[in-house]
Amino acid sequence: MTTSAVIMMIVAALLLWGGFVAAVLHLRRTPEVPDDDQGFGSDDYPRTT
Repeated sequence: MTTSAVIMMIVAALLLWGGFVAAVLHLRRTPEVPDDDQGFGSDDYPRTT
């Protein structure tokens, strides 16, 4: 492999893993809170007929 190919491979790997690490850190700081109502009840869809 040429030098430019190795540099581009390193840059691509750093972008990929850097985005993954940033996403994990963001989720650790602000976790997603699940909704209390997970199902669909009869109140969710009023009868139209």
